Amino acid sequence: MRNNLSKFTKAFTSMACFSFIFISNNSELAARYLLNKEGEFKKIKINNKNTNQYLNDPISAFNFAKKNNVLIVDNGERDSEENVLISEIIIEGWENHPEGRKLELAAYDSMTIKPGSVINNKKLNNDLNSIYASGWFSGVKIKSQDGPLGVRLIVSVVPNPILKKVKLNPKNTIIPNEFVDNVFTKYYGTTLNLNELQNRINLIKKWYTEKGYSLSRINGPERISSDGVVILNVEEGIVSDIELRFIGSDGESIVDGKPRKGKTKDWVIKRELKTIPGSIFNRTILEADIKRLYATSLFDDVKVSLGPDTKNPGKVLIFLDLSEQRTGSLTGGLGYSNSSGIFAQIGLQETNALGRAWSTNINLNFGEYSTTYNFSLSDPWIKGDKYKTSFRTNVFLSRDYPQEFKSENNGRIYAVDDTTSESTDSFSSIVLEKTGGGFSFSRPLNGGDPFKETKWRVLAGMNFKQVKMIDSDGNKKPYGDRTPTTGNINEIICIGYTPKDGSCPSENTLVSFIGSTSRNNLNNAINPTSGNKLSLGSEQFISMGNNSPTFNRVRATYAFFIPTKLINLTKGCKSSEVVNSDCPQTIGFEFKAGTIIGDLPPYEAFCMGGSSSVRGWGSCDLSVSKSFAEATAEYRFPVWRMISGALFADFGSDLGSQDDVPGKPGKLLQKSGSGYSLGGGVGIKTPIGPLRLDVASKDLSGDWRYTLGVGWKF
Repeated sequence: MRNNLSKFTKAFTSMACFSFIFISNNSELAARYLLNKEGEFKKIKINNKNTNQYLNDPISAFNFAKKNNVLIVDNGERDSEENVLISEIIIEGWENHPEGRKLELAAYDSMTIKPGSVINNKKLNNDLNSIYASGWFSGVKIKSQDGPLGVRLIVSVVPNPILKKVKLNPKNTIIPNEFVDNVFTKYYGTTLNLNELQNRINLIKKWYTEKGYSLSRINGPERISSDGVVILNVEEGIVSDIELRFIGSDGESIVDGKPRKGKTKDWVIKRELKTIPGSIFNRTILEADIKRLYATSLFDDVKVSLGPDTKNPGKVLIFLDLSEQRTGSLTGGLGYSNSSGIFAQIGLQETNALGRAWSTNINLNFGEYSTTYNFSLSDPWIKGDKYKTSFRTNVFLSRDYPQEFKSENNGRIYAVDDTTSESTDSFSSIVLEKTGGGFSFSRPLNGGDPFKETKWRVLAGMNFKQVKMIDSDGNKKPYGDRTPTTGNINEIICIGYTPKDGSCPSENTLVSFIGSTSRNNLNNAINPTSGNKLSLGSEQFISMGNNSPTFNRVRATYAFFIPTKLINLTKGCKSSEVVNSDCPQTIGFEFKAGTIIGDLPPYEAFCMGGSSSVRGWGSCDLSVSKSFAEATAEYRFPVWRMISGALFADFGSDLGSQDDVPGKPGKLLQKSGSGYSLGGGVGIKTPIGPLRLDVASKDLSGDWRYTLGVGWKF
């Protein structure tokens, strides 16, 4: 027994000495693995009664533990496979690598097996996998060798090369090369680590995900070249085709074994899609495409599904299931306004004529003071136009009692035959019969990209109309008089345009070219609370004969909104962290101005007063002028659920230009030319804007005016 113990002690002492020599020759490891003086073993205890069979074989499986400076060697329960005591670990294969020493340490640190460890095949495989898992090596082999002091492990590694470049395949990927370089540049010139490479690859994947390219995949590297160039294979998710499927009310897209045909033409649908065959699938872009399809008002429902293209592996098919809504409508109604009195309206509308998204309207308006027949056609996007140009045209016939020749407080100007004092005309209202039409083109300033969001828009067009001056019976009456048979020639005016020869024709021909530009930066088209809107326009009238005037009309409008929180009447307004969408309060300002250069017929002058002007006055009751300026300040706030309130102040001035209008109708009717109004309103929320009732005071005179309409003033 004593002889056996002596043999084991000598074997252990030899192993410990070898370990000391190995570590001392590897100074970087020595500090980590060499036992300090306090940690030296003072005593060996063997916990096994049957030690004889192991003492003859000192490298057999013992479990070593240190407790109170006593090394305890305990074989415990023997594993089914043989355990081996390791005396030495040698890392090789790194010697010719520029960062070889670092890699030697990395391999050693990855191992749980150290000199003095008792191991089996399972532990050996675990360490083999751990070295691979460190990411520094493309090959690892471990073999054992009998040494003078026991079993020696030789770990042969194949280090990864120095990373020089990361390339994507194919080269024409959508991700910018600059981004890829920024991801990897700091790692160029260092040993390629597959773990860090994967972290860098994840940054590229994150870029694709954040940009909406949710089907993109990055594979590789399949192999690592010796020159340090890594090639990553990228599959970005190419759209093979887009298939349209029309869904009927029964929910089916197949009728009698054939695809259901829709009313809307395919090109009308696909022009709204930025996603096209050959493009990279982008979830964000597709969602915007679907919103544009809904915005056409042609579809009740749009559903999207994806599927693989069996003929083109790696590509995706997009299926759009479309449920068309009814686009034809017949409307009618009764109403009352100061300008038209009691009126009836009939409208026939089709918003998808011929399946081309054309909007056609036939409107008939029969009023106490006016009658209008109007037909219009508009194309929201001319086929094949990359600028998304729209087109509109209309023809009309109307008879109306112009507000320019009326005053609520000072009567009206009546139609008469001539300027003689012997005129026996009865009281006959002025009527203007207008026949004409026009067309216009409008497009956003998108630079040729129809999907580019832009605030600016331009419009150009032409208008034509023939205006006849008649009375209510249809008789030609070119003149107007404050009181019939006045005998005062100074109070008799020409209703229409007066040519250079001083005559007063009973009809005028007006031909004009229009041009305008606008910028809309409002946060909401129906109920804005922030942003601004600018509009500039000019209409040039050109002479087409003796009774056709030449003049230019210029107008400008600017409005802006400031979000605020002054009144806390609703639940959404009472939180300290309230946002503007929860409490849509705003102070809005609008400024309008215009001027006319040249000779004009009186009925083409600027009018002030009414629901879209200074609200304390009736329509056109404040002034009839050649120039004007208006300003409005309005505070809008929620009251309760779908009810909102408003407080406002309006101001308008003719800038002293009423006398510049031919015939001076505003001056004859004693229209004040300038004034203001204060008031308030209550609105009920509807899909097309608030149904609103405004009450305004005229110059605080106690003369109150009530206006009912849809939508805000601006």
